[in-house]
Amino acid sequence: MKLEKSRNHIIMLKIMLSILILGACANGNDSTSELKIDPQQEKYWYSGEAEITSFKLNQARYGEMHEGTSVMIFVTEPFSKSAMTKADYPTDKDPSVLKLNQTKNFYTGIYPYSMMTSTFVPFEKGDHSLKISTSSQEWCGHVYMEMENKNKFELETNSYFQGQSGKKSLDKNLLEDDVWSLIRLRPESLPTGNTQVIPSFFYLALSHEDKRAYQCTTTKGTIDKNTSSYTLDYPEIGRKLIIKYETAFPHKILGWEETHFSGFGKNRQTLVTTGERINTIKSNYWSKHSNADEGLRDELFKK
Repeated sequence: MKLEKSRNHIIMLKIMLSILILGACANGNDSTSELKIDPQQEKYWYSGEAEITSFKLNQARYGEMHEGTSVMIFVTEPFSKSAMTKADYPTDKDPSVLKLNQTKNFYTGIYPYSMMTSTFVPFEKGDHSLKISTSSQEWCGHVYMEMENKNKFELETNSYFQGQSGKKSLDKNLLEDDVWSLIRLRPESLPTGNTQVIPSFFYLALSHEDKRAYQCTTTKGTIDKNTSSYTLDYPEIGRKLIIKYETAFPHKILGWEETHFSGFGKNRQTLVTTGERINTIKSNYWSKHSNADEGLRDELFKK
């Protein structure tokens, strides 16, 4: 009888442990037991919540400016390098990443654009995403781009637009889409000077430029005592991006200015796309999916 009770006790412990592990996977945050990270970072990024920031967007498109919104969702999770997805049943082989989902929504005339980029930057070390995916939908059609970090960057594009689909391998240069997460994790590691940079997938999807690295001058700056900036200047394509962020931890993104060509033919001109922070909240948003949670949208976009 005692042996049977002991066996039952062990079985119950195993069941409880499984439930705890599955619960940890479901909330989007993974354990930091194997990570060697700063306690300040651990407290902020492994709290069981995501950081969500809303921005007022002014997007240049077709040689005109269009108002819209942008949202950045930063959250930690375990990543499966074999499946190239989130690890639902993580092991010690699955690195912890800082995931960024960045969205843009705006109208051009009668029809809407809906865009999203996801990046997965290793939390502890590594300056390149393990994967980047971008989707862009509008009434003409849609585009999907996905990069997997292997021996090289393996990029595949599937597009409604003729001549835009295909696969190619890229050397491992700095990815502009990773800069946002690197600012959050280790801004001191950002390179300065002349270097090769792969522009953002948003830009590549909208501009139809060749998907490759371009010569870029990167600089760090100070706007005021609380605000820093990081600038990427691409002379070959006439584009400059200035990202503004809080100097102090947790280095929240405050906004950006992107100077670039917009429009085609006689409507082509240099315009400035901007993002201006509205509000930031922390939330385990994956559990906030009922009608009772709709008030959080008002809070997110409340100035």
